[in-house]
Amino acid sequence: MATLLFNHIAFGPIKSRRLGNSLGINLLPKFGKWCSFDCIYCECGWNKDGKNDRQLPSKEEVFLALDHKLKECKENGTPIDTITFSGNGEPTLHPDFPAIIDRTLELRDRYYPASKVSVLTNASQLDKPQIRAALQKTDNPILKIDSPLNEYVQSIDRPSPAYSLARTIENIKLFDGDFILQTMFLRGEADGKRIDSTDPENCRAWRDLVRELKPREIMMYTIDRETPAQNLSKVTVEEMEEIARPLKQEGYRIQIKG
Repeated sequence: MATLLFNHIAFGPIKSRRLGNSLGINLLPKFGKWCSFDCIYCECGWNKDGKNDRQLPSKEEVFLALDHKLKECKENGTPIDTITFSGNGEPTLHPDFPAIIDRTLELRDRYYPASKVSVLTNASQLDKPQIRAALQKTDNPILKIDSPLNEYVQSIDRPSPAYSLARTIENIKLFDGDFILQTMFLRGEADGKRIDSTDPENCRAWRDLVRELKPREIMMYTIDRETPAQNLSKVTVEEMEEIARPLKQEGYRIQIKG
């Protein structure tokens, strides 16, 4: 497959399906992948194929790159809706993630005070109080749970052995609903197992999890780019609308992207 890696610390802005005009920040290697998950749908490819570069940028390099990019965009009149931490893997794995968030907020306030700071995270590092605290400072901590069923999590996300879905759910509860829940919906086959996010059992459990966590917003989305697993397909917007319908009727704010 053709992997999509971000070869700069600060990149874009790009038009995001979910976040608008987004200036991306990659805290991971420029030419490799570093993640605690190995998702079957990841646009960056498999972890085993992304080990050629293991060099993380220093926090000073991140500060300089972000300052330069924000200044350049400001001078050019380029709109930025959000400064988004995503990149080639899991951003909260960077050892200086909390300090980088603090500096990013300072630079945002200087150059683009109306923009948001967002973090796309698989929530695998929420056991660490300093990571939780840093995420809670941002405007949009976007926390991923792709399924409330552990067997589906293992098949879809392929997390590191240290990951616990139950513990992650308990850690997310510490956000008291002030977060965005992100869930990927797909169907297909991985490692000889059939996967279908629209399965009634999965959908019922997912809606119950939403009611338990009470996020201020939910992002439902499906495959948009080539995936490392070859036997996957999109779920339609109409299917996701039907899954979300009871929650919408209960007043939950839900964004659905096909």
